[in-house]
Amino acid sequence: MCAQATVTAKIPVEYKEKLRKFGVNVNQLINLAVESEVRRLEDQEYRRLLGEAARILQRVPEDHLVELIRGSRDER
Repeated sequence: MCAQATVTAKIPVEYKEKLRKFGVNVNQLINLAVESEVRRLEDQEYRRLLGEAARILQRVPEDHLVELIRGSRDER
């Protein structure tokens, strides 16, 4: 199991009561929400980096890229 940190949050009493009424495991709910948000933020960062890489690669002449790819294949 990975290390865990304690997080404290305040929510309206009404929500807490409803969650208890419906038998929701609040710890599991928070873990799933945090995991989902982290995944969303990582995807957003990867998209930004891919866009940046694409802009850089657009400046490289196509024939140079072809030579690099062929050279890489020949090394295998």
